[in-house]
Amino acid sequence: MMPRAELIKDIIADLRIATSFVTIVPVASAKPAGDGAIARATWALPAAGLLVGIAGAASYSLASKLGLAPGVAALLALATTTLVTGALHEDGLADTADGFGGGRTRERKLEIMRDSRIGAYGVCALILSFGLRWSALAAIGRPSAVTLALIAAHAAARAGVPAFMSLVAPARPDGLSASAGAPPGRSVAASFALGTLALTLALGPGKALAGLILLSLAGLVLARLAIRQIGGQTGDILGAFEQACEILILLVAASFVHAGG
Repeated sequence: MMPRAELIKDIIADLRIATSFVTIVPVASAKPAGDGAIARATWALPAAGLLVGIAGAASYSLASKLGLAPGVAALLALATTTLVTGALHEDGLADTADGFGGGRTRERKLEIMRDSRIGAYGVCALILSFGLRWSALAAIGRPSAVTLALIAAHAAARAGVPAFMSLVAPARPDGLSASAGAPPGRSVAASFALGTLALTLALGPGKALAGLILLSLAGLVLARLAIRQIGGQTGDILGAFEQACEILILLVAASFVHAGG
């Protein structure tokens, strides 16, 4: 059995790797990113997402205390989370939309996805993503409820990423996803457990169940689409997956607010 001190050291190292992987927070990794370290650390992605959600919630709460309307506060919260992540997931969503919509062959789709320029499909995808998330947060309104929704969304949206990486092979031998490697089963299970816990504590069992069902369906649909379009997943696909999950969770939270749940 691993000594407790060594176990704690590894947990902290994984948290630092996961945080540096999905945010721009300058957290130096305590162990090398090679040799499968990133794949092993994917269990901590929900924890990294928790930090992003807290940052967005703090921005929303501050804006509300200053007397700003829910719509303005929601926009500032989204700006904060986008800044903290360096628009990593939004970039993936835009590239995926451009590649799938603008390419005719697998090779052309992958080429478009690697192009730093954004096209019409990418612009439309980003407008829809920001629009849906903004509408959901503004509809929720209350800062305390928005805080819980953002925490649930950002933690759980990343919880399925290890499973997606494990079940769907990389579409090409290079790139972010391929270099990270396939997460081990224990990382997949731990990430899923943390995401489920965040959903349940933040939104309650009923809403958490609805969210998990929708996230699973989103993962299955995107996985099938990615395999058919480009033969697997890439870092851009993972970003698009996170965005879809984030949107769904926020919509679930908003719909239950208006249903009186």
